[in-house]
Amino acid sequence: MARSCSSCLFGGIPPILGDYSLLGRWDPSPLYPAAASSLPSLPFARLRWIPLGNRRKEERGGTATGSCRRGGFFLKKYWEARIGCGGAPSPVAGIHGDEEIFHKVGVEIILVKVLEKKKAIDEIIKKASSVKDHLLSFPPFCQYERNVYLESGIGDQLASPIKKYIQDLLKVNMEGPYGSEWQLEEKVKRREMVSPEARYIFVRQSTNAASDENPLAKNEERHYTGQTGDQNHLVGFVHYRFIVEEDIPVVYVYELQLEACAQRKGLGKFLMQLIELIAHKNRLGAVMLTVQKANVLAMNFYTTKLRYTISTISPSRVDPLIGAEKSYEILCKTFDSEAKAKLEVINHQRYEQQLDGSPSEAPPTWNSGI
Repeated sequence: MARSCSSCLFGGIPPILGDYSLLGRWDPSPLYPAAASSLPSLPFARLRWIPLGNRRKEERGGTATGSCRRGGFFLKKYWEARIGCGGAPSPVAGIHGDEEIFHKVGVEIILVKVLEKKKAIDEIIKKASSVKDHLLSFPPFCQYERNVYLESGIGDQLASPIKKYIQDLLKVNMEGPYGSEWQLEEKVKRREMVSPEARYIFVRQSTNAASDENPLAKNEERHYTGQTGDQNHLVGFVHYRFIVEEDIPVVYVYELQLEACAQRKGLGKFLMQLIELIAHKNRLGAVMLTVQKANVLAMNFYTTKLRYTISTISPSRVDPLIGAEKSYEILCKTFDSEAKAKLEVINHQRYEQQLDGSPSEAPPTWNSGI
């Protein structure tokens, strides 16, 4: 429903500078009848509230082509409109009547050109999600050693035996690290695993799995899988999704779970390298995942062997006091400068956080049994 943004802008400035509001839709016709024909109801861009002390002249440079009144804003061609304050001349026509209000609150309000960028990001996610089998792009990765091969799956297309296998292996690997939280966490994971957004890579052992040539079976006993009699039985899986974090399209690994017989054989590293290739192939900016602090082996695996870093959106980086109370860390590996700036590099003045908002409070519930 169309609405004026005046209540958001002038009825109450957000108490925390650096926060932003994502407005709904605003119809400019009541204030600007002449603009109604060229500017019907526009989906609104983000309003970012930036302390004057952090303002940079070169930041978000662009030509203002819109207009402003106390009742709201509009843009002619989705270009950035910058509204000056603190006595500075306004590049936007019609601001002078409200300049004193902006001066008093001591903030600069920037209406950012985000619509085109959001559309481009959505296209990347949509394109990556539309691929039914990402393994087809990487034939050499479809088989690991002689007796182990990979296959793809989608959450809402899983057969019942596969669902049961996922649940059982999760319980075997993760009930210990979660402790008393497992009962609730298990319910969350059951919902996550059958989502249409869930993508899977399953690891299977072929019929001669018991032979001495099999790298996974040698000197190992398989833990519970619930697949008695299956000649090509599962020994693990990866659950991943294509999502957006901090305006960066990423691959988020929800689960990497391997049975005991498949652990410490190089298979976990092999699977994560495949995930990184999928990210590169689909123009995604990073691979991200969440690790329980209690899962020390998994934490060392990612940070030492694979060189993942604790992300700037991890609780311990956002606020060390809050992070100390959380049971997880968010890790990432980035592939371009924008992703690195937003997800890896810590800016002590929190400028990027003020521009781009705060991380979500509840990250995907990922863990590793490697």
